[in-house]
Amino acid sequence: MDGDAVTVIKDLKVKGSSMVIKRGTKVKSIKLTDNVEEVDCRIDGTSMVLKTCFLKK
Repeated sequence: MDGDAVTVIKDLKVKGSSMVIKRGTKVKSIKLTDNVEEVDCRIDGTSMVLKTCFLKK
């Protein structure tokens, strides 16, 4: 749901960047997208879309 907090379950490389999102990173205030397999969020001030298969509540 919009505004929920989730946790990343796997280290993720960010396309087009040298940034890596580490396993265990908490992502707050997610926003749902039209695609049920993706959520919109902000990590370290960067807006990005994450696949739900790499997240847990």
